[in-house]
Amino acid sequence: MKHIVLAVILLSTVEIVTAQNRVPVPVKDTTQQPLKDTTISKVSDLEEVVISSTRNNRRIEDLPMKVEVLGKEDMMEESGIKPGNVTSILGDLSVIHIQNTSAVSGNNAIRMQGLDGKYTQLLRDGVPVYEGLSGNFGVLSIPPLDLKQVEIIKGSVSTLFGGGAIAGIINFIAKTPGSKPELTVLVNRSTLKETNVNAYYAEKYGKTGMTLFAGVTTQNATDVNKDGFSDVPRLRQYLLHPRFFWYINPQTTFVAGYTGTIEKREGGDMQVLDHAAGGIHQYTEVNNSERHSAELQFTRKNLAGGTLSVKGAGSFFHLENNVETFALLGNQTSTYAEAAYHKTAGRHDWVAGINNTGEIYHRAKGDSTLLGNYQYNTVGAFVQDGLRITDQLMAEAGLRADHHNKFGWYILPRLAFVYKPVSDLSIRLSAGTGYKSPAVFTTQTQTIGYRYLLPLSAGIKSERSQGINFDGNYHTIFGKIDMTLNQAFYYTHIKDPILPVRQPGNQGMYLLQNMPYAVNSLGTDTYLRFELDHLELYLGYNHTVSRYNDPARTNIAFAPQDKFAGTLAYSIEGKWRFGIENSRVGHQYDDNNQQTPNYWFWAAMISRQFGEHVTLVLNGENLFDARQGKHTPLYTGTITHPEFAQLWGPVDGRIINMSLKVNL
Repeated sequence: MKHIVLAVILLSTVEIVTAQNRVPVPVKDTTQQPLKDTTISKVSDLEEVVISSTRNNRRIEDLPMKVEVLGKEDMMEESGIKPGNVTSILGDLSVIHIQNTSAVSGNNAIRMQGLDGKYTQLLRDGVPVYEGLSGNFGVLSIPPLDLKQVEIIKGSVSTLFGGGAIAGIINFIAKTPGSKPELTVLVNRSTLKETNVNAYYAEKYGKTGMTLFAGVTTQNATDVNKDGFSDVPRLRQYLLHPRFFWYINPQTTFVAGYTGTIEKREGGDMQVLDHAAGGIHQYTEVNNSERHSAELQFTRKNLAGGTLSVKGAGSFFHLENNVETFALLGNQTSTYAEAAYHKTAGRHDWVAGINNTGEIYHRAKGDSTLLGNYQYNTVGAFVQDGLRITDQLMAEAGLRADHHNKFGWYILPRLAFVYKPVSDLSIRLSAGTGYKSPAVFTTQTQTIGYRYLLPLSAGIKSERSQGINFDGNYHTIFGKIDMTLNQAFYYTHIKDPILPVRQPGNQGMYLLQNMPYAVNSLGTDTYLRFELDHLELYLGYNHTVSRYNDPARTNIAFAPQDKFAGTLAYSIEGKWRFGIENSRVGHQYDDNNQQTPNYWFWAAMISRQFGEHVTLVLNGENLFDARQGKHTPLYTGTITHPEFAQLWGPVDGRIINMSLKVNL
């Protein structure tokens, strides 16, 4: 059941309340999966929330920008609901939409604020390791058990993180060793033939420490709608993530880590997958990938009254994507280095830094595409100052300058305010600019297929954006009723958007080109939450209109304009948790600007905790079996050469899973 973490910690949309109160729930996006767990957690049970994505490590309630946080408790709960990846829990958040890009391979993309996935930047511990080719395949295969928290900043934050952060960023923060040793083992099995076995260990040894995550996920191919093709691919995934910590002294910490993921996905004709290929049964799509990353981090506190942070990372990604006889075979090497200094002085909170981002792509032997090799390098410098004007008003201004070795200079200013006229009310306003340099590997190009893509043209230029975000949050208590009301608005304008354009007379090939019109995204988020003792009611509504400013006013595809969610949850602390949730997804458009059917999603779960060490979860998603395949065929053409429909809704149908988690 699509995770309702009632312990979710919101930012700007939500204020952290006093210890005897609880944290409000964010608006849930139930477009692809239903809500999951219905945990009700008290703020007093949570650690203080410190945000690292803003580079000044401030508490969430002091931030002038809009941030949402899925904390450690959320990750622990989600690990028993969807152990293999973070797709579901991200889809729970408002204005985030997880779009399946292939029913055959199971790949997906992230959309924020109604914009294409290429405008959202993904980070791992503040490092952009999911750019280019590596950001198009299996990017969300991060087990929640390995994460401390996920930080989401909506709206342009390119001043802090450079290109690609037009719609916002999602920063996956890994766990660190705590004061006590930790060992967790989790086993999960679902009706869609998915099995997960995950283990996490962490411990400090005096001045050193370590964390270690190891996980295996297997899933067999399943044809849910019985059309002869897999709706869920065969999957074999192996992940290893050790990190080593050296606490040189109370002010100095050094961290070294490695992340390795080997993943094999295979989908297509079920007879071929069952090793019975022959005759007309030939079609398969295979994604085999390896992802290896190494990281180094050095932190020195109390250096001239401030904190120096130096980090570096290198990653290698190898992909073998075979569709019938066509092969996309590539290797990508990415590097990142950064030095930043943060200092608070009087009413000022300064952050300044420099970074360098490198990306090298080489076609591997046997590659069938027309794409060329490339080598990109971007050098950037940034500065930000937060000024506390009064006890109720704070302003934050930032400026960034980037130089791309191929596409030139970018100057990115940003300004934000937070005003608290009374203790129960906070108002935030932020505005910023951004850019996205041309890239051949995006959600758009993945959707059309790389066999039909031409290399970048010499005259293509970067997309540039302006965005503004506003929200007000009111929290109060009427007797025993805890109430939170949040209202947010946002607007983004993107100039010179890059879209794939079919080239006439060129065998259906596509060329990425700048359009003579802009992209506009305008939306509003509203949610209301009531809590009484162990009972909680949540109602949320999101409305987003994202369109191209062309003569036809074409809607951006696969970005629902209306989403409603309602949840009723009840818990008996330390023993039982129950929940039921429904949502409605409406006014979504496909690539032909045709509206797709609206649909409802229902889910329920029950969790039983045995003492402090054992938790058993029974979870049901999509209970009434809402599926795209009930409305339209998922493929046309022949069995031998099928053409698959683009996906606007779920294809995997009703899912029941049970997990057992043991904490030692």
